Amino acid sequence: MDIGFAALGSPWLAVAVFAIVFAAAIVQVGLGMGFGLTAAPLLALLNPDLVPAPTLFLGLLTASWGAWRERDSIAWDEVGFGLIGRATGVLAGTAILASLADRNAFMLVFGTLIAIAVALSVSGWRIAFSRVSVAAMSGVSGVMGTITSVGAPPMALVYQHRPARTARPTLATFFGFGCAFSLTGLYAAGWAGLHDLALAITMLPAMLTGIVAARFLGGRFDKRYRPALLAISGMAAIVLIVRGLT
Repeated sequence: MDIGFAALGSPWLAVAVFAIVFAAAIVQVGLGMGFGLTAAPLLALLNPDLVPAPTLFLGLLTASWGAWRERDSIAWDEVGFGLIGRATGVLAGTAILASLADRNAFMLVFGTLIAIAVALSVSGWRIAFSRVSVAAMSGVSGVMGTITSVGAPPMALVYQHRPARTARPTLATFFGFGCAFSLTGLYAAGWAGLHDLALAITMLPAMLTGIVAARFLGGRFDKRYRPALLAISGMAAIVLIVRGLT
């Protein structure tokens, strides 16, 4: 199992990957979300092997760290209903992946789902918070998260007006378990293995460095950066869709 430049293919590719993961970690700490939406579409442009499993491994770590840090405020009943939906979505997502004929088809589906994620993030759509809505949006999150490693936007629609003190650790816990569910489904479908773990380990130092750097940025990193994040992700989605169609 190669780790380091050998796992990524070349030093120049490694530099680009490290920069993307570093920036995505800063976004995650600064905004409380956005690691997958920042990293996944750009990593997919560089090398489709970097998604979804390697990015999900990193998402699992960032979510688990956030959940543990605020573990006393986790609403476990909400996590439970969310995971029921997530499990259903994972099954659907792995079935879709298993049906894809080639990498072009994967690029097309991947890019389309990223575009949907961006659209959901900017839609301003409000969904009333309830156990039913949590379970339903968790199912959508499971499909999107399993195929693209970006599962936050559907859940953000449900939790956008919930108290941050409980919503943040509850969502972090959900995404920690959800990433584990998705990785299990990907492994069962033959879309995840030791090579993906090697890629994740290779990218880990960049993620940790980004987390540390974000602490020094403090208040200078705020929601004014969100439009730029969504614009970059949207453009990447368009490129991925075009690649999938050619």
